[in-house]
Order: sequence, then structure tokens, then C-alpha cells
Amino acid sequence: MNRIDAIFQDARQSQRRLLMPFVCAGHPAPDSLPDLLGALERAGGSIAEIGIPFSDPIADGPVIASAMHRALERGATPESVFEQVSRARGSTGLGLVAMVSASIVYRAGGPDGFAARAAGAGFDGVIYPDVPLEESDALLGAAREQGLTATLLIAPTTSIARAEAIARACTGFVYLIARTGITGERGEAPDVARRVARLREWTELPIACGFGVSTPEHVRAVVAHADAAIVGSALVRRIDQAVEQGADPIAEAGSFVGELASAARGTRAAAAPDPSRGG
Repeated sequence: MNRIDAIFQDARQSQRRLLMPFVCAGHPAPDSLPDLLGALERAGGSIAEIGIPFSDPIADGPVIASAMHRALERGATPESVFEQVSRARGSTGLGLVAMVSASIVYRAGGPDGFAARAAGAGFDGVIYPDVPLEESDALLGAAREQGLTATLLIAPTTSIARAEAIARACTGFVYLIARTGITGERGEAPDVARRVARLREWTELPIACGFGVSTPEHVRAVVAHADAAIVGSALVRRIDQAVEQGADPIAEAGSFVGELASAARGTRAAAAPDPSRGG
């Protein structure tokens, strides 16, 4: 069984909700990813999204975009990401999912070549944030052929029929964008109850919500309905602040993820999906 499927299945059987932290490969330092992933796992993260740096991230706000640009300036490439994931894989039980632009995939061997290299490095899944459903067949199929989960994004503005089609195309989990706009921290908790309930009518896959999920309170609000909360910009900002203040960014990341993971673990949904049918 794919590691992502196993993690979600175990969580459903024990009625736990999960935290999925997002980090940018090559940030805060070129070779920091293995240590960072270790800190996330010790802190209670379950699945890590690893952003492969891209010069023109479409959906990312200024915090993540800046981290990606700095990583690129320091020499981050898909090859360097694969190498660090390969080194980390033997010492972490985290699910590892690549968040990658289609442009990078087609420059790094195409759908088949990229998926083979990602799986060989130790990734468990891929998220394609900028791929429309109509252009996804080759990318999703290549990932599945390599045993990777493959996920597209569903926006708050996506029509009912289209959201259903996207959910049915995904494997591993469905990524529901919690808010309109780009990634970034927000003050109020997102309201995902209605959209999560509607998605559960169409798919038995776990549902993870991200974009603007920034605090333990936000995490609790999200996982009261969804299977997992995704936190990216707030974590990247905490790492940046630690660097600016001369503190240990890896330790700061672990501390913050510990707070978020505790919030996720302490939340139970009233009606969790049947674990024999999910994942």
C-alpha cells in the first residue's frame, strides 16, 4: 500500500485528524531539507508537502514565493530536491508529497520521467497545483504507474460538476482550497464544512484543506470536517523569522508544527468516514 494511503487509513481507523506541513525545498538553506523533515516528523506532522522551487508560482503568496526565489538563487533544482529526499527517506516515516508545477515536470523528463525519478527518490505522491483537469491525464497516469498518489486542487469557486470530476480523478487524497485567492496567512478561520460535506458525497478519498490555514485554531476548525489541515505560509514565515533573529530555524519549525499537530490530534469529527472504504 502506498504510504499516503496507509497513513490516512490508520488515521481513520483511530479517528485521528492529520497535519500536513508544507515546506519549500532549498529553504532556509540549500541542504536543510533532511533535517527539516526530521523535525516535522518528531513534532507530529504526518505528511509533508515539499514545494519544488519554481520561478513563477501561480497560487503562492509572497511568503512562499519569496522562499522559492531565494532557494533558486542558492541553486535549488529538481535534482537537488530528489537527492535530499533520497537521503531523508531512510530515516523518516513521513508521507512525502511533491508540490510541483507542470512546467518543471515537462522540463525534467516529462510526466513519465519525472514520476519515475520522484518515486525512485522516495516521494509517495505528487500535487499538480497549476494543471487543469482537461490537461491532467498524462501527469496523473504517469504518477499512478509509479505507485504515487496524484492530486489536483479544487477551488472554492469550482463548479459542482467540475469539483466532482476533479475529486474522482485524484488518488491518495483530495486537496480542497479553503479560501479564494493565493496562499498566505489570514485572521479568521476558514469555513469548509459545506464544501467538505459535498465532496464526501462523491469521493471516499480523504480530504485535506489548505490556503490560509495559519494557527492552531484554524487547524481545529478545518479538521472538525476534513481529514487533514495543510499549513504552508505560516510555517515558512516562522522559519524566516528564526533566520532573521539568529535562532535555529529547524527547531522553530518543529516547535510551531508541534502546536499545530496537537490541535489536529485533539479534534474529532462527529461522523468520520468508514475506514474500510477510504484511502
